[in-house]
Amino acid sequence: MSDASEFPQKEEKEDITPEEEQGNQSEDSSEDEASGATEMDFLRNLFSSTLGLGSVEKVLDELNLEGLARYIQSGKCKNIVCMVGAGISTSAGIPDFRSPGTGLYANLQKYNLPYPEAIFQIDYFKKHPEPFFALARELYPGQFKPTVCHYFMKMLKDKGLLRRCYSQNIDTLERVAGLEGDDLIEAHGTFFTSHCVSFSCRKEYNLEWMKEKIFSDDIPKCDKCSSLVKPDIVFFGESLPVRFFTSMKMDFPQCDLLIIMGTSLQVQPFAGLVGRVSKSCPRLLINMEKAGQADPFFGVLDFGGGMDFDSEKAYRDVAHISTCDEGCLALADLLGWKGELEELVNSEHSRIEAEDQQEKASGAAGAAAEAGTPPPAPEDKTTDQ
Repeated sequence: MSDASEFPQKEEKEDITPEEEQGNQSEDSSEDEASGATEMDFLRNLFSSTLGLGSVEKVLDELNLEGLARYIQSGKCKNIVCMVGAGISTSAGIPDFRSPGTGLYANLQKYNLPYPEAIFQIDYFKKHPEPFFALARELYPGQFKPTVCHYFMKMLKDKGLLRRCYSQNIDTLERVAGLEGDDLIEAHGTFFTSHCVSFSCRKEYNLEWMKEKIFSDDIPKCDKCSSLVKPDIVFFGESLPVRFFTSMKMDFPQCDLLIIMGTSLQVQPFAGLVGRVSKSCPRLLINMEKAGQADPFFGVLDFGGGMDFDSEKAYRDVAHISTCDEGCLALADLLGWKGELEELVNSEHSRIEAEDQQEKASGAAGAAAEAGTPPPAPEDKTTDQ
């Protein structure tokens, strides 16, 4: 599936200033450690496959949703890790980045950019912040409701099965659905907090402060030093959060089931996480197309961590080709959770809509008070019988 509300990342780093280098030192050390661990995994798998060492436990009786449902219900599956991308948010109305004709990159001509990716490049942002904040008004968190997929992960949490959700998305819908800070690794950052871009300041601002600035057409400037303030999303040229690298070392070796939804698995280092679970750990992909498959050459040697859905050696990977919402509903149905999931979605959407109406009414009353005019009378919904 094409990446959607997930934030696009380049594998290579942009040039950074000495100040930025100093600020990113701890992040770089974590990335170096992760790279070293990946190389060790590669060599370990190479020697294991070449010398015929070790054996792999097959835990699924069938490579399909039914087999996965039975595994979850068996009591052996206690630590589920989710990896999610843009595809889990498209049904909420958030456009993707790369789809021809409809993606964000195909519709950025109005911002007069030198190239589409510039809108998310840190150096360009510091010189020309206007295009990014104009786009932010269109995509700002709070204008969309979480999807069935988001609430399915919330159910996994409520049932004590979710170890962590690793998200490429910046739309904060996981938080709105009820995943809290410890439940969530926002690999590409978030709008939830913002910081001054000056390394000598770095004052933090909350979501409401940034929202007020964006929707008043103001370029957000720091109250303390007057530098630009940027949401804490990872731009091209910036490092991923340190917590991404530290948490993955704890979570993936303990993972009993990896569920991957709505991502093309093309962006590193996020995509490489699929290879960090144990070799016996089942992996489920819910997506509109197969993704993350092993390179044929490396697949023959049985290392590299890529997905294997179709070969004769396939033993743990399941691809369910559908929208993320449809896949989550199908799995919930097999688990006996479908009615509970649908009720959760309906009740939460009703709550969000009621809060939105209340906020709009409060805003209208406040505007009327400032203008010295009475607020509009409540609509009379009674009808003659």
